[in-house]
Amino acid sequence: MSTVRARTRELDEACAEAVELARSAAVELAGADRVGSYAGAEADGERLVTHMFASTDLAYTGWRWSVTVSRASRAKVVTVDEVVLLPGPDSLLAPAWVPWSERVRPGDIGVGDLMPADADDERLVPVASLEGDDGMLEWDDSAAWDQDADLGPRLALGPDTPRRSRVLSAIGRDTTAERWYASDHGPGTPLAHAAPGPCASCGFLTVLAGPLGRMFGVCANEYAPDDGRVVSLDHGCGAHSEAVTGEAFSAMMPVIDEIGYDLVDPPGVAMEDTVFESLGHDSGS
Repeated sequence: MSTVRARTRELDEACAEAVELARSAAVELAGADRVGSYAGAEADGERLVTHMFASTDLAYTGWRWSVTVSRASRAKVVTVDEVVLLPGPDSLLAPAWVPWSERVRPGDIGVGDLMPADADDERLVPVASLEGDDGMLEWDDSAAWDQDADLGPRLALGPDTPRRSRVLSAIGRDTTAERWYASDHGPGTPLAHAAPGPCASCGFLTVLAGPLGRMFGVCANEYAPDDGRVVSLDHGCGAHSEAVTGEAFSAMMPVIDEIGYDLVDPPGVAMEDTVFESLGHDSGS
């Protein structure tokens, strides 16, 4: 059953009656076998009406042939303006276009692919403005590299390596920490729960420098599943350096150098008591 709808104005009578004219225009463009039943009309303006016909093309199920007709002022002759194929309310449409930079996912970058960071990437800040405890610290690249033996190497790998123009911002650091901590290399995995001890007490852990080193390190155990990967200090696996088969992990007692130093008991205090107190334990318990 055909329907007639008006957008903003009433349908022009002469244009609304030009259904067959509109159908013939659609058939001329698409072919008789691709133009289906009449689907209604809409007023697009004064003396401007669009007639719609269902598309029978299997590739465009739910689409409609839209034929716009019009007539001049005080004229009775109706003419065809345009014929286009438009989606209907039940059409199968392609998903909305998403820019490439938003479609790419971790691991998609391959050999020869380039994905430079935007100039306003919030994860990075210029080297000239390093974040410090007192706000933004102004830093002169040319002067500090030669004069500050500690600052220069912290901004790059060394004085002979290319200097970086941007470094990780506080936002970049925090989002990285959240991503790493929630990953399979954090504390919330079955592997970590079954581990005999945390990575923080493992001899194969190499701690990162900077603020991220407070929470993360790199595993250096070739037999561990996380070898060469960043792990949280409270992560863990069965390849812990101090793991004992069939026994629960316990912290090792500190090694006391009895060669380079003489052990002397303080008056009235046994050496065993001194060791336990240094570890925060009560020898009497």
